[in-house]
Amino acid sequence: QVQLVESGGGLVQAEGSLRLSCAASGRTFSTYTIAWFRQAPGKERGFVAGITGNARSTLYANSVKGRFTISRDNAENMVYLQMNSLKPEDTGVYYCAAGPVASTQLSQYDHWGQGTQVTVSS
Repeated sequence: QVQLVESGGGLVQAEGSLRLSCAASGRTFSTYTIAWFRQAPGKERGFVAGITGNARSTLYANSVKGRFTISRDNAENMVYLQMNSLKPEDTGVYYCAAGPVASTQLSQYDHWGQGTQVTVSS
């Protein structure tokens, strides 16, 4: 069992940067793949970035590749999403999620944070 809490969202201008944090509780944190998903108004919740438990593998949505970086610190039970060169289309509620295997599919994740709002103005 793992509990997740996101923080770091806010309002930024296009081309700006923001770092999201996902704080986890649970003794088995390092065994979970952690992913970030986002949901814009009227849109499906979609995969943004993921990182495996041992941090050997990362994966990014094409729309954020080269701009976003996911990382984790298992000693501190933390996952981060560094977002650079933000665009208005990055606006949405960002969720961190934990699952047993690496996947881009929402259904593979069993534990979810409450979400944090990111708004990018043009």
